[in-house]
Amino acid sequence: MGPVLAGVLQLLALIAALALAYRPLGDHMAGVYSTDRHWRVEKWLYKGIGANPDAGMRWPAYLRGVLAFSVVGVLFLYLLQRLQGVLPGSLGFASVDPDQAFNTAASFVTNTNWQSYYGEQTMGHVVQVAGLAVQNFVSAAVGMAVAVALVRGFARSRTGELGNFWADMVRGVTRVLLPLSVIAAVVLLACGAIQNFSGIHEVGQFMGGSQQWNGGAVASTEAIKEIGTNGGGVFNANSAHPFENPTPFTNLFEIFLLLVIPFSLTRTFGVMVGNVRQGYAILATMATIWVGFVALMMWTEFAHHGPAFEIAGGATEGKEVRFGVGASSIFAVSTTLTSTGAVDSFHSSYTGLGGGITMLGMMLGEIAPGGTGSGLYGMLIMAVIAVFIAGLMVGRTPEYLGKKIGIREIKLAACYLLITPALVLVLTATAMALHTPGHSMTNSGAHGFSEILYAYTSASNNNGSAFAGLNADTPWFNSTLGIAMLLGRFLPMIFVLALAGSLAEQRPVPVTAGTLRTEKPLFTGLLVGAILIITGLTYFPALALGPLAEGLAA
Repeated sequence: MGPVLAGVLQLLALIAALALAYRPLGDHMAGVYSTDRHWRVEKWLYKGIGANPDAGMRWPAYLRGVLAFSVVGVLFLYLLQRLQGVLPGSLGFASVDPDQAFNTAASFVTNTNWQSYYGEQTMGHVVQVAGLAVQNFVSAAVGMAVAVALVRGFARSRTGELGNFWADMVRGVTRVLLPLSVIAAVVLLACGAIQNFSGIHEVGQFMGGSQQWNGGAVASTEAIKEIGTNGGGVFNANSAHPFENPTPFTNLFEIFLLLVIPFSLTRTFGVMVGNVRQGYAILATMATIWVGFVALMMWTEFAHHGPAFEIAGGATEGKEVRFGVGASSIFAVSTTLTSTGAVDSFHSSYTGLGGGITMLGMMLGEIAPGGTGSGLYGMLIMAVIAVFIAGLMVGRTPEYLGKKIGIREIKLAACYLLITPALVLVLTATAMALHTPGHSMTNSGAHGFSEILYAYTSASNNNGSAFAGLNADTPWFNSTLGIAMLLGRFLPMIFVLALAGSLAEQRPVPVTAGTLRTEKPLFTGLLVGAILIITGLTYFPALALGPLAEGLAA
């Protein structure tokens, strides 16, 4: 079997698995966020944090809950790292430096999981399990809660209440993320991933000498890192490490895990708004972009010219030989079109155009299918923009799901769209102008610029993957990337929740002959076009200086 055919067959198997999980998981999540009943363990949690899960919240109160919970998470994780040297299970590792502790705390609380450190040489068992793994669960649950709040904004009328943040967040953990993670961890463990709390071992090498390896709760961490679209690994090699990702089957299984909730949330959306066809339209948009990007990535990596590429069957540099070019391409696209950031290959080693595809996937806003929760609310914001554009074309006040998209709504949507590009472009330009990245860049020229552009794109979009050619463990990068992660996560949430509150207060608008049918393929095409054009106009100059210049030169 040729490598191209193997890659295509893996893609088809992945699509089939996602299709099988789509309806049951989507319906389950719709039930989780619609019921009024609380589990006993959930009642204990509410009592512990002093929250009333039955109190309705308007958008400012919902936002205060999101921000307060996240601030506490940043402080706790920062202190845990700073105290690591005196904690049990530290494996002899020292306390983490202040700038790196800030960067890591911001990274995991924002669901980014950018890592400027070597995991197996920096973090002990307590920090990994009690700090990083916990944030993998709750940061994903926060994103899902915000997405559900926006869905309720479309579904409800003449009320400003969007539900209860504490109930939504807790249920996301106890009823969705935790059960799925247990199942996934058992599968990974059965396939060879490790799960222990062992110390550091001296391991001999084939060519002589030795190296040190430590254990960890790897299978359980790997499960939630993918399911919650987090991405941070126990080991520096991330999902290219055999302890985290032992076989080609686990590689495909991990891709499935990072895609299954974001895609299935479109079913949840359709059920909660009372029209599953609306969910199918959003799903079709996400799937079209994802499949298109996978096809482009496979083409760039398999068809690159040159004797070495032709002999190897593709651009194999930086790709794990256990998985091959096809599976690595699927993983790279999936991890950058979601907010996962896990990698099973080095994106810096991809062809110039291939590296550009990974960057463009993040620049879209990671909405195809996007992060756990963040992908859905990002795509719904784009749907609002697309409806507004359609309204301008025909001279009619735009409507979406029975809600008018007026001046307030379009301003909030526009503010959401502008935040991330502003962070990416301003910080990249500042870093290059100040010459601060010079000693951190492995390469010069277009590829070196791509390293910096990729880093700020990854941080601002809460992705977390790295181009693998940049030493980001410096005070400058730890500080600026940490700020980018915090602003890139929480500023957009402000506008999402404000938009949700504005929509929930409206009266429903009856459907007429002039209403745009947003469940039809025509709207899906309009939405795909709007996403690509808006992103292209925003980022094309920066891409032209980096990956496009490198790709055309090759």
